[in-house]
Amino acid sequence: MKKSIILAVVLAFTLILTACGQSTGKSEKNQTITVGASAVPHAEILKKAAPLLKKKGITLKVKVFQDYVLPNKALASKQLDANYFQHIPFLDLYNKQNKTDLVNAGKIHIEPFGIYSKKFKSVDAVKDGATVQISNNKSEQGRILLLLQSKGLLKIKSGIDPISATLAQKNGKYTDFDNIKHLKFLQPIDPAILPKAYVNSAADLYAINTNFALQAKLQPKKDALILEGASSPYANIIAVRKGDQNKKAIKELVSVLHSKEIQTFINEKYKGAVLPVSE
Repeated sequence: MKKSIILAVVLAFTLILTACGQSTGKSEKNQTITVGASAVPHAEILKKAAPLLKKKGITLKVKVFQDYVLPNKALASKQLDANYFQHIPFLDLYNKQNKTDLVNAGKIHIEPFGIYSKKFKSVDAVKDGATVQISNNKSEQGRILLLLQSKGLLKIKSGIDPISATLAQKNGKYTDFDNIKHLKFLQPIDPAILPKAYVNSAADLYAINTNFALQAKLQPKKDALILEGASSPYANIIAVRKGDQNKKAIKELVSVLHSKEIQTFINEKYKGAVLPVSE
């Protein structure tokens, strides 16, 4: 009798363990992650990656955002598992200003930033005192100044970190750079409306993010007066809440985005306007 009771208990315990094991395995193999992204190219790249993730047991849902503020708010409030729209300097500034702790889970691509003009066909033609329209994204100011410096239109002062350089002024003069061409920077505007402003062409030069340039049907390699190179420190990343970068689903997401299939897709679809990063 005792042997029968012991056997029954052992059998029941074994069934419970088996069921738990099956349940755990199922949850690991059938996960869903939601990633916030800009429409172009980020959401397009993620949608291409979705079938590859599906093979790994991960369902990818993409939520498209049209601005640069809400994706981080949604991530910090746990409405998203990750987002894909920003570079590290932008993330660092956001964390500092909002006291958040979002982190980089992997660099995915570079969008070469461009300076565009309807008024000048070459940098040599840029006139002294030309007007420049930039976005109100402060983390981009150093990036824009670096681009203008690359063609001799200004020079960032010695001792100033180019990435942190700004348009700050003191006594009517820029503190971080020598304004060789006496460029006049107009009141910054939202980055999403820069392409429309460029079409209206009130300013001489426009500094436009590639994702918005692509949405406006601009071809960066053809249309940009000055175009950033592949060595830019402004790689776009997968951002997550601190600690989540170690989750299996996030690691698989980054791995798929670094895959040869996705890198080939980026190169063929965007023809140099977006450059894949594999680190």
